[in-house]
Amino acid sequence: MKKIAILIYGALAYLIFLIAFLYAIGFVGNIYVPKTIDSGVEPTLLNAILTNTILLSLFALQHSIMARPKFKEWFNSIFSQAMERSTYILLSSLALILIFWKWQPITTIVWDVENTILSSILIGVFFLGWLIVLLSTFMINHFELFGLTQIFDNLKNRKTPNPKFQTNYFYKLVRHPIMLGFLIAFWATPVMTMGHLLFSIVTTLYIFVAVKYLEEKDLRKFIGEEYETYQKEVPMIIPFTKK
Repeated sequence: MKKIAILIYGALAYLIFLIAFLYAIGFVGNIYVPKTIDSGVEPTLLNAILTNTILLSLFALQHSIMARPKFKEWFNSIFSQAMERSTYILLSSLALILIFWKWQPITTIVWDVENTILSSILIGVFFLGWLIVLLSTFMINHFELFGLTQIFDNLKNRKTPNPKFQTNYFYKLVRHPIMLGFLIAFWATPVMTMGHLLFSIVTTLYIFVAVKYLEEKDLRKFIGEEYETYQKEVPMIIPFTKK
């Protein structure tokens, strides 16, 4: 019964992730969803900046703390190891949903591309960014990344092996193509408002700081010399750069 409960828990966590991921596309792109980055009643500028910064900071803290090896060790000492990744995915998704729910719009226009062709290109690049994110997860191991492999292995009394270091496809261009996809999606818009700009700036800063000073440090420690060589040969996020 415990293993079945963990299976259901992991499946629900993945379902909530899918909902949050799809909603994020509409939220950032101002399409198809009831609450977007630019919709809703606009509060005072100070209130909007403070609220939105707190929301993004909560997501950043949750995302960074739970991804650290020490937190994983603590979690696994109390709960089933099969639940660790699903719990991370679930809480990350709930943190995203909180942003969608409580985000305060700042609708002052920063830029507005009126040229139809250029506007269409930017919209296409926006969707390309999300596609890069999704494809990049499958170029390593999508199901392990989102906890499904772990819950199925647990059900079958198998221990999930440590993830293999892979440099397939996009990973030969940049070390973190998922983050590249997010950056493209966050910045490619024909209409940039102050609220959207705040979102893009804060998330961009978080991505670069978290990847460079936290995730890469953990990867060097976990993988070792092979990852250090990879760092020297492949840029971190921006293709065709030195680092």
